Amino acid sequence: MMIPQIQPTELKRILDAGQPVVLLDVRQPDEHAFCALPGSVLIPLGELAARVEEVQPGDAPVIVYCHHGVRSLTGAAILRSAGIEAFSLAGGIDRWTLTVDPSVPRY
Repeated sequence: MMIPQIQPTELKRILDAGQPVVLLDVRQPDEHAFCALPGSVLIPLGELAARVEEVQPGDAPVIVYCHHGVRSLTGAAILRSAGIEAFSLAGGIDRWTLTVDPSVPRY
């Protein structure tokens, strides 16, 4: 299954336009505590399959992110297999910092 990805600049455009999205962080709690996209929900990738019912996006797409965009592909696949419209943030929060918001710390 091909998982659709969204570029950080496109996500910023969507957020700036006030369009509804659910931001799902599939990193570990210590990574999320260090830096996270505002308003995002943390469900570590290893727990996502068992906690998929917690993701209630309504009509909003779910943007799944991680550090570099690898775990988020798996997370989006898990959600899509459950019938939830999900996209992976290409390049993860690291690319977000490099292309959109340099105030988000890199690690």
